[in-house]
Amino acid sequence: MAKDTAISLKYLVREPKEKSDKPPVIILLHGVGSHEEDLFSFANRLPGKFLVVSARAPITIGEGSYAWYQVDFSTGKPIINSAQEEKSRKIIIQFINELKQQLLFDDQQVYLSGFSQGAIMSYSVALTRPDLIKGIVIMSGRLLEEVKPLIASNEKLQHLKVFISHGTNDQTLNIADARGSVTYLKTLNISPTYTEYPAGHGINNEMLTDMVNWLNE
Repeated sequence: MAKDTAISLKYLVREPKEKSDKPPVIILLHGVGSHEEDLFSFANRLPGKFLVVSARAPITIGEGSYAWYQVDFSTGKPIINSAQEEKSRKIIIQFINELKQQLLFDDQQVYLSGFSQGAIMSYSVALTRPDLIKGIVIMSGRLLEEVKPLIASNEKLQHLKVFISHGTNDQTLNIADARGSVTYLKTLNISPTYTEYPAGHGINNEMLTDMVNWLNE
């Protein structure tokens, strides 16, 4: 069961396998139409030093189906509900601060790992509030144009670590989205670890293995 305490998002927890007074934490953010148990299914694959938290998005779009914001695809390209995206971004930031009161972890070692819309939110939170985030794992995501004017200064972004994986056959978020995001990150003096895979819109074993290796480094 997801925890439902006095906190802004419901969530699941995997305690660190390696005991530590202040473990690093990785917060998993699922894609649209999914839920907190989705990415939590590979929590035990993640490095044992991490506290793993998997959060449920705040917008209900159906039974067991949640989103960080709604998207309109009727024009052929995604038009996001930017007010919902902004609200969810603020909720995630609030959630991180609330977790400090609920769980024991190193608040200088906070990582976000998202798939699809969760990856988009990981970009948005980390690039606007790099003071809160050490690194992000972007799986099949993109960087929103709406967020670019809000991004922190290059100087504040210098510590941010970024891992990006994307399938070249992704029919939901085109590989051009990933390549464009990488190009933009480089203008911010961020050098991401970026790998393309002969895959669609999903997370395969090779992507997961590369992600775990990156987190171990």
